[in-house]
Amino acid sequence: MLLFLSKTQCFKHFFYVRNISYNYLKALSNAYIINKTRRLDVQGLKKFEVGEKYYFEDLGLRNCMQRLDFGRDIQKLMENAVYQHLRILGYEVYVGKLNNLEIDFVGIRDGLKVYVQVAYLILDEKTHEREFGNLLKIDNNFPKYVVTMDTFNSSSNYKGIHHLHLREFLKIEKL
Repeated sequence: MLLFLSKTQCFKHFFYVRNISYNYLKALSNAYIINKTRRLDVQGLKKFEVGEKYYFEDLGLRNCMQRLDFGRDIQKLMENAVYQHLRILGYEVYVGKLNNLEIDFVGIRDGLKVYVQVAYLILDEKTHEREFGNLLKIDNNFPKYVVTMDTFNSSSNYKGIHHLHLREFLKIEKL
C-alpha cells in the first residue's frame, strides 16, 4: 500500500522533525555537551539567526557517542580543537560568512578580531586557494591563520597569513 501525503502534511511533518532536532540541540547545549556557534557577516558584523554550527565541549564524549572513524572525522576533530582553543584564549567565536564564502572561525576579544581557516592537508592548488583565498578577501589587517596537519619545519607565511601546524597553533597562548 502506497502512502501519499499532501503538501500540508509534508510541511507539518518537516516542522515537527525540525522542532524535535532543535529541542535536542538545545538540551545538549544546556547540558554543556555541545556549544552553539552563530554565523557572523565578516564585512558588516551582522549576526545571523540561522545556519549555526555546533561543536562538542569534550571530544572524548563525542567519540564515545559516535564511533570514531579517523579518516572521515579528522577535519571535524581539528575544527573542534581549534574552536575550543579559541574559547580557552577568551575569544567569542563565530563562523564567518563573506558573501558566499565561509571563514571557519572569527574570534573577537576586546574589540580585536582573528580569522582562522582549518584544513587537514593542503595537497593541491584548489585547497590552497580555498583556505588562503577566503582569508585574502577579508579587507582588514587583523591576524589571519590557516591551521593544518601539513609537515614543515616552522610556521610559514603566505601574503601575511600565518600557516601553522595544529600542534603549534594549540601551543599559542596569545594570538
